[in-house]
Amino acid sequence: MTETENLLTPEELEALTTGLQDGSIESDTGLNSDLRAVRHDLTNEDSSLGVNVGAVDMVNERFVRQFRLGLLEVLRTTPKVNMANVEIMKFSEYLSDLTPPLSVNTIRLNPLRGYSMVVIEPEVVFSALDNFFGGFGRGFDELPPGRLFTPTESSIIKIMLNVLFGSLQEAWAPILQLKCEHIGSEINPQFAQIADENDLVVVSRFVAEVGKDVKGNIDLVYPYNSLKPIRDLLRSRVQTGDGDDASDKEWSVELQSAAVDAELELTVELAEIETTLMKFEALQEGDILYLNKNEHARMFVDGTPIFDVDVGASGSQIATRIVKPLEPLK
Repeated sequence: MTETENLLTPEELEALTTGLQDGSIESDTGLNSDLRAVRHDLTNEDSSLGVNVGAVDMVNERFVRQFRLGLLEVLRTTPKVNMANVEIMKFSEYLSDLTPPLSVNTIRLNPLRGYSMVVIEPEVVFSALDNFFGGFGRGFDELPPGRLFTPTESSIIKIMLNVLFGSLQEAWAPILQLKCEHIGSEINPQFAQIADENDLVVVSRFVAEVGKDVKGNIDLVYPYNSLKPIRDLLRSRVQTGDGDDASDKEWSVELQSAAVDAELELTVELAEIETTLMKFEALQEGDILYLNKNEHARMFVDGTPIFDVDVGASGSQIATRIVKPLEPLK
């Protein structure tokens, strides 16, 4: 701020400072004493703005379907893969919940910015390995700290990553054409620095059950900054859906063909009268009921009024002619 922008002259500022120091000017007058200052870190990004988590959920749903089919082909077993809620957290918070050894894989998802990470728990690796060689997907007791994966185990990890890459590209295809590239592998996530400790990451967790009673997590971690440039694309995809005109028409035709043979019960009401139970029980054969006939009869479909109709005959059959449709009930 320059001198011309100051509301007080240097002499006035000096006098104000001196007065506050020697107590001649009151500093605690009781005004605004109930207010609290909230600390704000300008370097900390606000995760409530930007990346649409709903769009990432849609991608994950497609990924789960493709990934399950891919594992079925290579492992010859029917795996169960369920997705958890997408979370946005600090990278340090995510790392604090991980216990090595793990299969930590740094990947590049072109054209997304920076590096992402795939973390596979050893339960999934060993269960998949047992299935691959004809077993029942048995797990293991406990791995010692620092234990490295053997070449055979690394091979099964590579096979699973290839399936994951293909499924991920297929899942992102309606939004963005991704090209997956494997950069490196570690057993300790601390060595896979895809972001700084205070940077935000988008964590997609998938619970995989490859073998019998063996469950493990597969985490796909995107840096928040990598998804932020495409936030408008993600947001528009959630609003408009990910189908094209051809698929929408095909879906409509299939829905119509599936519903066209559904049976409905039609009833036609000529008129309606109100009476008491006593009068109703006293009715006998030959009694005449007087009623006010409406201009049109009313047709009901499964109890819902749909049309006003005229009742007549067509040949030897009683028939109705639709006069007008009724407004739907609110």
